[in-house]
Amino acid sequence: MRSLTILALIATAFISPLALAQKPEVTGAVGTAPGKGAAVAVVSATATVEAIDAKTRAITLKMPNGNSRTVIAGEEVRNFDKIKVGDKVNMKYAEAMTLELKKEGKAVVGRTQTTSLERAKPGDTPAAIAKRETTATVDVVNVDAQKKVVSVKTAKGEIIDLPIQDPEQLKLIKKGDQVQATYTEALALSLEPAAAPVSAPAPKK
Repeated sequence: MRSLTILALIATAFISPLALAQKPEVTGAVGTAPGKGAAVAVVSATATVEAIDAKTRAITLKMPNGNSRTVIAGEEVRNFDKIKVGDKVNMKYAEAMTLELKKEGKAVVGRTQTTSLERAKPGDTPAAIAKRETTATVDVVNVDAQKKVVSVKTAKGEIIDLPIQDPEQLKLIKKGDQVQATYTEALALSLEPAAAPVSAPAPKK
C-alpha cells in the first residue's frame, strides 16, 4: 500500500479523488455566455479509519471500494491524537475551469499560480481545506471557422488548437484576441468521530 500524508499533505498534493475511491459521488455543471465558458465538477467520498499506529503515525483507511490504503500523518498534521479507529474521513474534491475572451487583449502572456491551506485549530477535530488556482493568458493566432478550431500561443511559444463547437462563440473570436483560462482545484477533508457503542440494557432483577 502506498504511503501518503493525511490531511495537510493530501490537501497540498491534491490527490485525484478517483485514486481515493472507485465509486465516488460526482456532480457537475457547465455554463456559457458570450465570450465566456465555465465548468465545475465535485467529487465526494468517505473512508473509514481501520487502524492507527501511534508510533509511526500511520493510518489505515478503508475506501468505499473495499480496498485499504495506508497514509502517514506528518508532524504538521494537527490533532493526530483525536483520530480513532472507526472515524470517518470525508473527502470533497472540486475542479472548476473558466474561459474568458479578451478582445484585442494586451495582457502579458503567461501563467500564475496561487495556493492556500487551512488546517484545524489545535484541539479541534482534524480537518483541512486546500485550494490551488492557476490562471493562464494566451494569444489567439488563428481562427479556422470551417474546422471550428481556434489556435492559441502560450508564453513558451507552443501552439495549442482549441475546438470551439458553438458557432456563436466562434464568431466572437478573432486573431489578435486573448483567452484567459482559470483552473481551480479545492480539496476539503474532515473527520467524523465514530459513533459511540450502544450499551446493552441492564438485566431486570
